[in-house]
Amino acid sequence: MNKQSIVLLWNTFKAEHPGVDGDYQAWAFGDSEQMADQLAELVVKGIKTATASNQLLYQHEEEPLPEVGQYNIILDGKGMAVAIVETTSVEVVPFREVTAAHAFLEGEGDRSLAFWREVHEDFFRRELAEVGLAFNEDMPVVCERFVRVF
Repeated sequence: MNKQSIVLLWNTFKAEHPGVDGDYQAWAFGDSEQMADQLAELVVKGIKTATASNQLLYQHEEEPLPEVGQYNIILDGKGMAVAIVETTSVEVVPFREVTAAHAFLEGEGDRSLAFWREVHEDFFRRELAEVGLAFNEDMPVVCERFVRVF
């Protein structure tokens, strides 16, 4: 994580938007440099406006869920800040109930629900295995929508 790029991007954003109140989280998508780069590029291009995460990991790590109005600095695979997004909605649903509309907003692959389910099941299986948990289609998924603000 390149803290200097994060602070610079945040300070530039705040200077251009003096009414912004609050703090931010900085993170990269996925579990590899390549995945982080690909997904960050989709955000920068305005294609990716949603993400999904595993609620079981929030519980396991005792982390709070994302909140509406939260700012997130998106990092590329090298940990460089590339964009700022603001969370506009958060909904927790079972994996099997994630919608085609949400899959489309995630902007990945052919943007279909079938593609979304395939890549997210694989990703969630890897994440869960690392903490000794198992995937199932009833597991809660945090469906977050956002808008790129900078």
